[in-house]
Amino acid sequence: MTLSAAPAWRFSGPEGQRHYEQALRAYPGQIIVDLRTLKANMATLVKLVHSTNSGAAVMGVVKADAYGHGLIPAALAALAGGATWLGTAQSSEALRLRRAGIGPDRCRILSWMFNGDRAPFDQLIQADIDLGIGSLKTMDMAAQAADRAGRPARVHIKVDTGFGRNGFTPEAFGDALHELSRLAAKGLLEPVGLFSHLAVADMPGVDEFVSSTDEQIALFEEFSDKMTAAGMKPEIRHLANTAATLTRPGIRYDLTRPGIGLYGYEPDPSMGVSADYGLRPAMTLQAQLGTVKDMPSGHGISYGRTYLTEKPTSTAIMPLGYADGIHRSASGFDRQGATGREHRGGPVRLMTRQGPKLVRVAGRVCMDQCVLDLKGMASDLGVSEGDTVVLFGPGSGVDQAEPTADDWARAADTISYEIFTCLRSRIPRLYLGVHEVIDPADLHLMAAESIL
Repeated sequence: MTLSAAPAWRFSGPEGQRHYEQALRAYPGQIIVDLRTLKANMATLVKLVHSTNSGAAVMGVVKADAYGHGLIPAALAALAGGATWLGTAQSSEALRLRRAGIGPDRCRILSWMFNGDRAPFDQLIQADIDLGIGSLKTMDMAAQAADRAGRPARVHIKVDTGFGRNGFTPEAFGDALHELSRLAAKGLLEPVGLFSHLAVADMPGVDEFVSSTDEQIALFEEFSDKMTAAGMKPEIRHLANTAATLTRPGIRYDLTRPGIGLYGYEPDPSMGVSADYGLRPAMTLQAQLGTVKDMPSGHGISYGRTYLTEKPTSTAIMPLGYADGIHRSASGFDRQGATGREHRGGPVRLMTRQGPKLVRVAGRVCMDQCVLDLKGMASDLGVSEGDTVVLFGPGSGVDQAEPTADDWARAADTISYEIFTCLRSRIPRLYLGVHEVIDPADLHLMAAESIL
């Protein structure tokens, strides 16, 4: 009998159970996303925004395949939770949302990353998708596409308030307003919005960063005043990301753009944990163990002999690797190994006869697998091939043997965002709560085999 460190998943019925079993046969790792949690997170964010600004809309940012959670399911859950906008960086994802039947009658969509020479502005305009414009070339290309389409492009002007990324600088804004006014007068562009992005709003405990954010806000107000003075007062101003949505009620303006908060994580661990804000992670990554075997003391594990077993132990293959999106930087080294230094590998929740246990990746992460040092004998622990382990989920952290994406981020020296956005499509994505969240008319948008 195999053991499972995962929750006892509650399926919608026998069909959901069958889909789960199919996924286990198809691949030795699965991503489980609870759409009820995504909906609840969005509802929490909407309620927070409306508590201080009842007129502000809330965007569900679903870029990057909804941070790895699945574009269409996450978008539908966000709308069910009260979002009236969706945001994608890439135009291909914005078009996918419209082609799926999420029309302008259901929500506005904003897209803001384009190929400078071959952006599909014609398709975006025809699909009634708002465009984020941050350069004169992009502005002119959008106008040309609008002329061909026979309808104006709805544009949000992106300004650089100190982030140093996309958008018009204060020095270039005059020329931008002149060109925008000219193209608007010709009926090619409809300037509906003004937006920017904050650099360090996710660190409200650092005085220097608070001052920097204040400066960005002040500059954004100056941009807004200049646009209004030019006769194009923006009806939709938006600046607040998740961090500012949670901690800066004064800049919720007309629209907020929570991204990471929708998926249940705080923007930065310095802000505390997501539960402090009523948010809960929606994704669990689990895998089934491969070979389990006993190893003698001093045996090398994986490439480079960076990890040598300290004493007789058992190891287990976890059949997910960097080709699945498991970061190689989450490899585990010990002082006995070739590097002579210690680095704690990615944490994994394992179930034993004695209860749950936290183990870690030992040695280098490989393309298709990792090795876990069980720190004990499998025969004593009751661990065997086929056992289900959990890499991360909505847990309480490593101290409770419930690793989260934040814990993996610490092991890989990165951020939680990268942990789940890097997960590859070859891992099946399965969804809980579909029938409770998704309108029956939208069920056809879900892959049937993904519904638990």
